[in-house]
Amino acid sequence: MNKTFYSNGKLLLTGEYLVLDGATALSIPTRYGQSLKIHTSESDLLHWKSFDIHNAIWFEATFKNNGTTFQLHTCADTYLETAKTLLNILNIARKLNPAFLQTNTGYQISTHLDFPRNWGLGTSSTLINNIAQWAQVDAFTLLQKSFGGSGYDIASAQCNAPILYEVSENASTFREVHLPWEFTDSLFFIYLNEKKDSKEGIAHYRKTTVSEKQIEYISDLSKKLLLCYTLSEFEQLIVAHERVVSEIIGLPTLKESTFPDYPNVVKSLGAWGGDFFLATGTKTTLNYFREKGFETIVPFSEMIKKARLNNSLLQ
Repeated sequence: MNKTFYSNGKLLLTGEYLVLDGATALSIPTRYGQSLKIHTSESDLLHWKSFDIHNAIWFEATFKNNGTTFQLHTCADTYLETAKTLLNILNIARKLNPAFLQTNTGYQISTHLDFPRNWGLGTSSTLINNIAQWAQVDAFTLLQKSFGGSGYDIASAQCNAPILYEVSENASTFREVHLPWEFTDSLFFIYLNEKKDSKEGIAHYRKTTVSEKQIEYISDLSKKLLLCYTLSEFEQLIVAHERVVSEIIGLPTLKESTFPDYPNVVKSLGAWGGDFFLATGTKTTLNYFREKGFETIVPFSEMIKKARLNNSLLQ
């Protein structure tokens, strides 16, 4: 058996944190993602290798399949924690589908990232979605029983256009949407040179109090962005979003804490304090960030996957 699965990375434009409590969030799938390749082998083991964007191995282990569970067979100490996490995912997939890999066949398995691991575009969510496809199980259930989370990243892994995503009563709904933005040449994603642990951010958020009014407000902002036709209007909505989330989690906005003299708008994405943020501006104003050492700048059109803008596709 030779199979290949692929899942998209993601960026959460709106609804960070509050999506966990039912707020409507706007997420985009990225043109960067992760593939999972499976090849049969003569061994009776699962030999797993994970490759980064430079085709260098960043994880390797072998697992034994005893018919009811998977067990760790060999693994270097430096890979042990990752191996335990992967082993847990595989065993959950087996419980969800007892027929998953019910043979004595061995496999050479490899994962391949086409984005740097520290970018925070979904190394884990793309893995979960790929394994779910392989095991023929529900990816959202596999996520909940392993990493947890709202599931917006799984939805984006499966979609090739921006989505509005919502969680209610442990169920999720999402739909692909069109972005009528003619100003995307003024939108940029900039890496903060620091990866943020989303579990930390969520733990902090869980200590706060969120009102239904705030949840509804964020949902309204997400939906208004779909009816946004000018950069000025877009910036107003983004600033309003930052202000509300700042009030809820008790942290200053990224602009207040790090870029107070930037002339345009910046917005945190996902867990505040790391990974990418969104900035409006021009190639000239972006020199502000380069001078501060933030040199990884990706234009909106290069990050988003097949987004429909005025009925055209951004490749």
